[in-house]
Amino acid sequence: MSSGAKRYSDEKKKLNIKKVFAVIIALAVIIMVVIGTIKILNGEIGAEEKTVANQYFAVYTNEKWGVINSKGDIVLKPEYDETIIIPDTKKDVFLCTYDVNYIEGSYKAKVVDHKGKEIITGYDTIQALENYDANNNLWYETDVLLVSKDGKYGLVDFKGKELLKCEYEAIQALRGVKNSILIQKDGKYGLVDHIGATIIETEYKAIKPISEDYANGYIVTNANNKMGVIGRDKSIAIEVKYQDVQAIYGNGNYVVKEDGKWSIINSEGVTYLKGKFDSIKSIDGENVIVISNKKYGVMTLTGETKIEPKYQEMIYAFDNNYIFKENSKYGIINLTGEQKIKATYDSLIYRAESGIFEADKANLVDTDFIGNDFTVKLKGILSEINTELGYMKIRVGSEYKYYNFKFEEKDSKELLKGNTLFLDKKDEKYGYINKDGIVVVDYIYDDAKEQNEFGYASVKKDGMWGCIDSKGKQVIAPSYTLENASLIEFINTWHRGEDLNLNYYTDK
Repeated sequence: MSSGAKRYSDEKKKLNIKKVFAVIIALAVIIMVVIGTIKILNGEIGAEEKTVANQYFAVYTNEKWGVINSKGDIVLKPEYDETIIIPDTKKDVFLCTYDVNYIEGSYKAKVVDHKGKEIITGYDTIQALENYDANNNLWYETDVLLVSKDGKYGLVDFKGKELLKCEYEAIQALRGVKNSILIQKDGKYGLVDHIGATIIETEYKAIKPISEDYANGYIVTNANNKMGVIGRDKSIAIEVKYQDVQAIYGNGNYVVKEDGKWSIINSEGVTYLKGKFDSIKSIDGENVIVISNKKYGVMTLTGETKIEPKYQEMIYAFDNNYIFKENSKYGIINLTGEQKIKATYDSLIYRAESGIFEADKANLVDTDFIGNDFTVKLKGILSEINTELGYMKIRVGSEYKYYNFKFEEKDSKELLKGNTLFLDKKDEKYGYINKDGIVVVDYIYDDAKEQNEFGYASVKKDGMWGCIDSKGKQVIAPSYTLENASLIEFINTWHRGEDLNLNYYTDK
């Protein structure tokens, strides 16, 4: 007989532990992937912060000039109408111009530190000493400033210590040469170094460099228009008695003109090749590139002709090898007259610091990169050459590749050891990986640059440039066209200005 009662079991239902763990792990993985993706896109994973040395740069915004540091922080508020000059980017010495009257040509200037405190006072004017290299690029003498008082000029260091009293008619850097400052007094010229120590007394009509290396000395002209050479140590390298002295130095030898004839002379007075040439291009060991009847050749100091003067141009390369020009084309020839490379190039240069020839033909885009064995090792477009780290970056086809100076291809991680991010390309898009090869910035950019020394990398998308920081985080979304920029570089939200000589950044 049925009682209608329900049956109950004393046995409880058991959970499937393996399935539970599997579900939990799956959910955890999904969450980790989502979070990891978000972090990668936001630059929050996979890269360390780059250690950056502090430097200072002029900045231009809202039609005013100020100063930022290498992190992009404003150090000196942009409130000046004229460019702020920073002679040494590693030192907080800022030359600020104000109260400018363009009609009268008058202005005031002061020198302040990173706190805006005026650090040099008591002078009518204060200026940085300008100088220029062989390519007319502007640079400033470091540790020394030009000051004036009552119409006379002097020198002070960056702390305001007087190096030269304000008693000179003019002071300027000797063009193209470091640590060599031309002074004028009573209409005569002399030379001092960056601490104001005298190199040449103020008794000459003119002083000019014999080369870019101040160790090679200086050409002087006296009141009687006689010329000679004075060494950096104040010694008379060549007696001041010649009609002319060429700005050429090599292996202790100088080029002088006497009695209307050119010759080569050393500091002991030994004379070579008198009257054997019209001019000299260079002295390279015991060999000399001579010019006769507007044609170039090579002779030894003893007068032996190695290469007949019959070429349009000649430049020393290395060992016994020379770049020569014939029929408006360039090639390479050695002292036996053997043409190691026929004259087929429209331009040909030798980079002595890396031991590489760069050769171009007008109708071709790619450069031929030639080794010291005179064979073409690579074809491409040079993007960067870094002699300090020993590499070159070359665009080969559509790819940028790194090579050492032996033409061995290298991974950027091997060469850019200070970087936290490394440019990478996938499916025609650019992203960034860390030193372990982990993708930190996804492949979303149309173009991009390697991380710069300040830890920032320029990225391009939809025709606009922006930047990311050393962790891969977007600092500023691509929003600048930068069509006229010869160098695309960011420090935080600031990008490099068009005038590279001013070395400034802007947000415009």
